[in-house]
Amino acid sequence: MLNIIGLGLADKKDITLKGLEVIRRADEVFMDGYTSLMLEEDIEGMEKLYGKKIEILYREEIEKDDNRILKDAKSKDVCLLAVGDGLAATTHIDLIIRAEKSGIKTRVIHNASIMTAIGITGLSLYKFGQTCSLVFPEEGINRSAYEAIERNKSIGLHTLVLLDIKRNELSLEGLRRNIDERETRFMTVNQAIDILLSVEEREGRKVFKEDSLCIGAARIGSENPKIVFGKAKDVKKTELGKVPHCLIIPSKMHFIEEEAVNRFRI
Repeated sequence: MLNIIGLGLADKKDITLKGLEVIRRADEVFMDGYTSLMLEEDIEGMEKLYGKKIEILYREEIEKDDNRILKDAKSKDVCLLAVGDGLAATTHIDLIIRAEKSGIKTRVIHNASIMTAIGITGLSLYKFGQTCSLVFPEEGINRSAYEAIERNKSIGLHTLVLLDIKRNELSLEGLRRNIDERETRFMTVNQAIDILLSVEEREGRKVFKEDSLCIGAARIGSENPKIVFGKAKDVKKTELGKVPHCLIIPSKMHFIEEEAVNRFRI
């Protein structure tokens, strides 16, 4: 049995009662350590509260065909814990498909996700278009994120931009030199704005300029989120503090949305 269990966004107490019950009955508990980041990731505290030993797995350990999760789930009750909701990442959907093809029963226990918690900004969830991811420049030219913003704007929809997270991943230098060199870093809103402005400079389609309105958000789902609204050039200069961060590019807003986001204007 494979259980995909959402942890919520902030800390160990965000777990649902149903999720906690399943974890406590499980034979093995793994945690996805690469698709997202919990604000207060206290593994020792989680183990104490949940009553189980938790093993963190990173990208290659989850995505490879012969991963331990699927091997063990054939004969054991296995949990994979995921920050946010268990199905927010394509990786987990792929894992479920592979499990079911191998005859493994699956179950998903949902939780809060950035895809819904972003409503705290005051923007209507009904008016969000395609969500996109922005990667560090060396990983690609980020045209897909730029084009997603452009498409959404053209039909009056807001864009949620998820920012790159690298946790214990092989570095590009390590790959070039064929050595096991790892890196951990998290993109900030300030970096994201610079990256999108550089794409704009290259593409020149007036999708995201220095005077474009945007919302920088940090630690959404926690008790101390930070949200700022204003022109890109001003948001870029604002310190949002501890990650995780995300960026929102609003399109045309309803007057209630305007009133709501103006609470955070800088």
